[in-house]
Amino acid sequence: MISAQVATGVHVGVAELSTMDGRAPHPGDARAAAALPARRAAEYVAARSVLRRLLADVAGPAAARLSIGARPGGQPYLPGRPDLAVSLSHGGGWVAAALGVGAAVGVDVQAPEPVSTGLLRRCCTPAARAELAGLPVPARDREFARIWTVQEACVKAAGVGLAGRPWTIPVGVGQRTGSWRHYRWQSVPGCRAVPASCAYQQAPG
Repeated sequence: MISAQVATGVHVGVAELSTMDGRAPHPGDARAAAALPARRAAEYVAARSVLRRLLADVAGPAAARLSIGARPGGQPYLPGRPDLAVSLSHGGGWVAAALGVGAAVGVDVQAPEPVSTGLLRRCCTPAARAELAGLPVPARDREFARIWTVQEACVKAAGVGLAGRPWTIPVGVGQRTGSWRHYRWQSVPGCRAVPASCAYQQAPG
């Protein structure tokens, strides 16, 4: 697992599903995953295992044993611990989790896939589209996946999901840090195998 502190009180973990150690999942996570297809269930449980490791390291063993709830829009949270914000992502054999202490957080991980011209047009600025068009296809697909992780992480941190129109968030080709509204974002440091990004909003100090 790659673990990083991206800002004060903001922690991220990213792991490839095949490298997870197979330890027994939290009973609540296992129950919630029971009705899912096998692959999705494995990613669901693994993402929460990454989060629980972050919780144990940052907030202690008791926090790592807490149930993980879901708000009406699907955003995960820890009942009874409003001081701790959490975010989860999984797909393509990868999982990620973020923990914010006094900070809203969002995280996204995305294994690169072939990207259509229509998707590039929808999600990228004209300048980014022009730069992506000049890249070899594998590099283009990877860079688009990274842009999408930024966009997704931002709307997750804001708690608005697709209603926040993530495809409208401008992200430059090669840009590794930036801001959107009241949120900061950055690519997860040390995560070179797959694109992953985290967004966060620091609590007023």
